[in-house]
Amino acid sequence: MQQVILTSVLTGLFCAGFAGVIDAITDALTMWQVIGLGAVSGLCGSLVSQLVLGRHK
Repeated sequence: MQQVILTSVLTGLFCAGFAGVIDAITDALTMWQVIGLGAVSGLCGSLVSQLVLGRHK
């Protein structure tokens, strides 16, 4: 259970940082581009947390 919580926290932190970057450029993007970037953010956040925890094997 602790691994699940840690993975979720790491993913959330990554996505929060990514959202800050997206917020800076959102005015120039369409809704679908923001949705796509949100999906990429979630994917990358999950990959980063998996790598940090060493669960990529």
